[in-house]
Amino acid sequence: MAKSSEDHCHGLRCMDAGDLDPLVTEFTRHLTVLGHKSLTVSGYDAAARHLAQWLTLAKIAVADIDDGVADRFARHRCRCPGIRRERSVSAKYVRRVRRFIEFLGERGIVQRKPKPALPTPHRRVVEFQDCVTELTIDRHGRMVMRLLPALGIRPRSWNAQLIRDVIIAETKRVSLAYVKTMTMALRGYLRFLSARGLCRAGLDQAVPIIPQWRLSSLPRSARRMSRR
Repeated sequence: MAKSSEDHCHGLRCMDAGDLDPLVTEFTRHLTVLGHKSLTVSGYDAAARHLAQWLTLAKIAVADIDDGVADRFARHRCRCPGIRRERSVSAKYVRRVRRFIEFLGERGIVQRKPKPALPTPHRRVVEFQDCVTELTIDRHGRMVMRLLPALGIRPRSWNAQLIRDVIIAETKRVSLAYVKTMTMALRGYLRFLSARGLCRAGLDQAVPIIPQWRLSSLPRSARRMSRR
């Protein structure tokens, strides 16, 4: 998969983080301790340093950082000094910046409006999000996170029966349309894990196909009618 300059700094500090430099370093160490791979950590490091550089250019104090500032950063036409060549920032890049802002809030560096407590994404879910298209990042990540409590956090122990049982259980809680999208997210996540040797190969094929269930719940005569 081709990587943009947003994902690669090749060991260089793309932007001058200024006074935030120690906190950026603490942030990347935090991600490393959580178990994120070095490529993922370097992407977050570059985004955090870019935010710090932009804050200096925009004359915005660290104490004034809020969701509105994150939105302004997302819209800015980038002329910040560094090795980036893109003039705009992608949704994935902004998501990394928001993660750094959340980290600053957790450290009490910035004041943020209270939000409902959400589960911290599992490190593999975060890396999976970095591999899928930007339009589906948040939705697929949330769906996989929803399934993890039932699946367990040890993918090597998952099997076809468990995958099927978990999806069937979801059909009793939410609409079939929602579950259909959920199965797409799970198949992608299983392929991601399999490619890294973290689960059994071919386990994505155990994810049931939702449209078949809608027909299987009908009498045979109704099934024949639905196929005409």
